[in-house]
Amino acid sequence: MEIASKYNPAEVEEKWYQYWMEHNLFHSVPDEREPYTIVIPPPNVTGVLHMGHMLNNTIQDVLVRRARMQGKNACWVPGTDHASIATEAKVVNRLASQGIKKSDLTREQFLNHAWEWTREHGGIILEQLKKLGASCDWERTAFTMDEARSESVLRVFCDLYDKGLIYRGVRMVNWDPKALTALSDEEVIHKEVNGKLYYLQYKIEGDPDGGYAVVATTRPETIMGDTAMCINPNDPKNAHLKGKKVIVPLIDRVIPVIEDEYVDIEFGTGCLKVTPAHDVNDYMLGEKYNLPSIDIFNPDGTLNEHGAMYAGMDRFAVRKQIEKDLAAAGLMEKTEPYTNKVGFSERTDEAIEPKLSMQWFLKMDELARPAAEAVENDIITFYPEKYKNTYRHWMENIKDWCISRQLWWGHRIPAYFLPQGGVVVGMTREEAFEKAKQMVNYPLTIDDLKQDEDVLDTWFSSWLWPISVFDGIRKPDNREIRYYYPTSDLVTGPDIIFFWVARMIMSGYAYRQEPCFRNVYFTGIVRDKLGRKMSKQLGNSPDPIDLMNQYGADGVRMGMLLSSAAGNDLLFDETLCEQGRNFNNKIWNAFRLIKGWETDNSLPRPESARIAIDWFGSKLSETITELDDLFSKYRLSEALMLLYKLFWDEFSSWYLEMIKPAYQQPIDSETYRVTLDYFDALLRLLHPFMPFITEELWQALQQRAAGESIMTAMQPREKTTDKPLLADFELVKQVIAGVRTIRLEKNIPNRDALELQVAGHHDARYDSVISKMCHLTSVTAVSDKQAGAAVFMVGTTEYSVPLADKMDVEAELQKLKGELEYTEGFLLSVNRKLGNERFVQNAKPEIVENERRKKADAESKIASLKESIAALEG
Repeated sequence: MEIASKYNPAEVEEKWYQYWMEHNLFHSVPDEREPYTIVIPPPNVTGVLHMGHMLNNTIQDVLVRRARMQGKNACWVPGTDHASIATEAKVVNRLASQGIKKSDLTREQFLNHAWEWTREHGGIILEQLKKLGASCDWERTAFTMDEARSESVLRVFCDLYDKGLIYRGVRMVNWDPKALTALSDEEVIHKEVNGKLYYLQYKIEGDPDGGYAVVATTRPETIMGDTAMCINPNDPKNAHLKGKKVIVPLIDRVIPVIEDEYVDIEFGTGCLKVTPAHDVNDYMLGEKYNLPSIDIFNPDGTLNEHGAMYAGMDRFAVRKQIEKDLAAAGLMEKTEPYTNKVGFSERTDEAIEPKLSMQWFLKMDELARPAAEAVENDIITFYPEKYKNTYRHWMENIKDWCISRQLWWGHRIPAYFLPQGGVVVGMTREEAFEKAKQMVNYPLTIDDLKQDEDVLDTWFSSWLWPISVFDGIRKPDNREIRYYYPTSDLVTGPDIIFFWVARMIMSGYAYRQEPCFRNVYFTGIVRDKLGRKMSKQLGNSPDPIDLMNQYGADGVRMGMLLSSAAGNDLLFDETLCEQGRNFNNKIWNAFRLIKGWETDNSLPRPESARIAIDWFGSKLSETITELDDLFSKYRLSEALMLLYKLFWDEFSSWYLEMIKPAYQQPIDSETYRVTLDYFDALLRLLHPFMPFITEELWQALQQRAAGESIMTAMQPREKTTDKPLLADFELVKQVIAGVRTIRLEKNIPNRDALELQVAGHHDARYDSVISKMCHLTSVTAVSDKQAGAAVFMVGTTEYSVPLADKMDVEAELQKLKGELEYTEGFLLSVNRKLGNERFVQNAKPEIVENERRKKADAESKIASLKESIAALEG
């Protein structure tokens, strides 16, 4: 196979992805092998690839490819999420651009538009993942609203309803006035908002002196919904209000003063306005004291008829106007700047309105218990472990899940209302009708049943994902669910630990009585190099496709992984992708160098090559051991850096240099064969991280059969590691580096041969390597070095290179004296430290020992420098 002079990622990537697909190499079916399963966190069906997806899916692909190369039956299930709120908002906007309102359409007409949008834009992101190299089993692609998943969702709803875990009731919910739907607590993001605290006067009814109470509030626009004022019974400053009634400003409604210890005496004036319809805590007070509840808002955040003179105005416009009106009426005591936390919709970024609403809820206590224990007892392991605390805190304070959404796009709730009151739940209208006939004693037709208009929360489908992708809800004993479940690893962001991770664990125990995965790897958030979260609004998020076009998919994968420690935010810098591209070029050029050598079967293997082969074999084995350990701890970034150093430093800079034949000379066939074996092993180790270039070069190493791929080649296994050899070789490297430094400092060309003299302990077994790497004529032991020799130390052994005919004596003397002065100063500081009794007694023994080593090395170097100076001056 002819190899190009330059690496062209675009050509290589398209060719090999097509090859993998044609030979069905990503597909998995149950067999006798150990399964390894990952389900993709399903992106929005109409979404496009962003940097977070790049990170998440690169990590998943690394894990899946490595498992495949360990002989496991790897199955990575892809799919997309119907994303109720986001998709419906996009469809509504598109219709608006055509002059069509959602309210002008029937539900069926709107859903036709939504399906058209989904078909038009759906699946783009999955195609983009192919460019990244994602080795998903595309035949298994699932969609949360396809037939199998939809039926599974409805079955679970009916089952949980029949078990008494789903109920319908009026509750205070988080209302999104833009999306016009309720949200669960987890879909609300709290942000600090700079606003005002308004001090309003509520006149005391019947007070002859015109007395009034002052209430401090951040929301004066809600006073039309006030049905009480509350004071703390233990508050002496408001004791005069006990048993009284007060008048709501501007609208003159008389409301009672109630007493409850819930009121914070220190906040504001100690008087609290109670608006049960628009505040969670006020709602609880209203329930406790049987207060009326007045809802003053329309679903879109404007005021309704209860808003009196402000009816029809937006809530924030009312806030501005009512401030002026209260001041004009002399009922505004004062205002002051105030910062408080306000809830915003995670999807639309609209300020949430607490609202009393009839919704469907799922009881969570019973479902949460086994899910909490699974993580607490490490049946499911979190990486990094710190997220156990986040998870525990949420599970201990869990609330019932509001599962209904006032939307049309999604799984319509399978509940049907009866003409004379009551509700029946069934998979279909026909099933519900059969149940209803058993419940009522009056004539009933199937058309009398009115299905609930709401749909289920999107997360109510994706919480079943690890089960439903294997059809484990509809067919709980099928072969696939029994083989692939529990899944192995989940890779996701910590921002959906409650939305998705916790709920999947709950569904796993509810429907399979076992965990849905064994390990959860939490990625960090992708930020720019200034630490800002990447977003379209800031314009700081590069287009992943553009990056891959510029640096190649392998280069971008490497750039993402090098900056990504588990659970820590990733500071993305494009130069890391450049580093990835450079590494690709390094691998490519190393391959071309090796393949460019001629072999000669008659040549004996040189001693230097034998040593190099033994050394790199041990280095490779040591690295594999360390790599396995890093993967077991999900430290993928460190694992890649380990391989990067192994290839760039140990293989390219050391091994290849040691075995490289002389210019235009052949290499012995045995060394060449072993070198190709090492290159093969390195490609297999790198393949999970860099799939494209490794496939290209692995195929070029030797003739391969059709359908053969590095993807299914086994990962190299550790062999015997000769640790003494590795330790010796680190000293050998220092000797070689010392000679090279002398060449550099003295401007001696590499073609000029040198001598190396040794005074002290030296292992001559490695002289063949040192001689080759340094172009030496000899390595000899001496008792005294020659005059004018350049000297360096390795430990306490002195090495010298005679340079009598190759140097400027005056310049060398000046340099040596400067080095002597510096080293004597350094020794002085070390002696001062070791002469300090407090330091010697209190410092860790290893630190003191390190200082003593520094002292010995400095003394040895000073002696050597003085000798060199004396020799030159003599």
